[in-house]
This record gives sequence, C-alpha cells and structure tokens, in this order.
Amino acid sequence: MAVHQSPRHTGFRLLSLKGATHSTTTDHTAEPLAAGGTFARIAATARVLLGFVFLWAFFDKAFGWGYATPSKGAWINGGSPTKGFLSGVAAGPLESTFHSWAGATWADWLFMLGLLGIGLALTSGIALRLTAAAGTVMMALMWAAEWPPAKSLSDGAPSMSSNPVVDYHLVYAVVMIALAVAAAGRTWGLGRVWQNLPVVRDHRWLV
Repeated sequence: MAVHQSPRHTGFRLLSLKGATHSTTTDHTAEPLAAGGTFARIAATARVLLGFVFLWAFFDKAFGWGYATPSKGAWINGGSPTKGFLSGVAAGPLESTFHSWAGATWADWLFMLGLLGIGLALTSGIALRLTAAAGTVMMALMWAAEWPPAKSLSDGAPSMSSNPVVDYHLVYAVVMIALAVAAAGRTWGLGRVWQNLPVVRDHRWLV
C-alpha cells in the first residue's frame, strides 16, 4: 500500500527539490497545470456565453430586434419589458403579486438594469460575486413566476411543466455561483485588473 512507502516518497521529493530530473516528475507536475488551464478556459467560455444570453435579452427588449420582442414592443418605443411576462403568470403563490408588478415603471427599470448589469459583468469578468448574488435573486423570481411545480394553471389547463423543480433558471443561478467561486473572470476577462483596484481590495464582496 502507498501509505507504507511514504519514507521513499519523501526522499524522492527531497531529491526533486535539489534539482534532480526524472521523467515521472515531469509527467505528474505537467498534468495538473494543463488541467487547470483547460478548466479556466472552459469556465471563461461559459462565462462569456452566459453573459451574452443576458445582453441579448436586454438589447432585444430595449430595441425590439424582432425575435422575442417586436419593434413596436421595444422599450425605447414605449413598450414594457415586464408587462407581457408578468401579466401572463398563471400559477404559483405569487401570481397576484406578479400581476400587480406587470408594467410598473420601477419593475421595468430594475429588470432591464439587472439584465444589462449581469450581462456586462459576466462578459467582462468583473464583480462576479455580486453578479452571482443579483443573478440568483433574478432567476429565483423568474422561477417563481413560471412555477414549475404546478401540474395545472389557475384556469385548469395543464402547465406542461417539463420538470417540477429544475429548469434553466436554476441552472443559470448555479452556473453564476460556480463562476464566481472559480474566479472565472481572471481568464479572458478583466478579473485580475478589477480585483487589484483599491476599492475592491478594501471591499472583497465586490470581487
């Protein structure tokens, strides 16, 4: 067993520190470095892609690019980014609350600023901890608005929910938290520059 070979292993480590070369040493030290670099690039790619999801939603709702939002419903043309979605909530304990928020000016501004802020932070790689917190709150509210646990809507129609617990809102929230924990903004982003700013060094929750 390896535990009984610790004296020989320790001696090998001492030789390595003195500059001894061995093909096995090279293989074992290179592997974790390569794995770490690969993970960092994968995390950075996920960060940029998720950021693009939020930015696209913002610009489509703001300018009505004709995908989810027609031109006449664009925010700049007087449309409401929240009215259609929140007024259509048809299940869950917060149904009436979401209906009362639908189309409210404060709700429109908070929603759009949230989309823009989260999208910019993710794509640039800054303030990922704050972004994960804000993004999780947004995703939790949207999850509650769709209310996947419901088998039927308030009018009795089937909800067509594909999963009573896990949907893409939950997945997005978990991914944002993982990106913040992994400090994914340091690769292909401004994370290193951001974390060295004096205000960020003094307030670590801004990292």
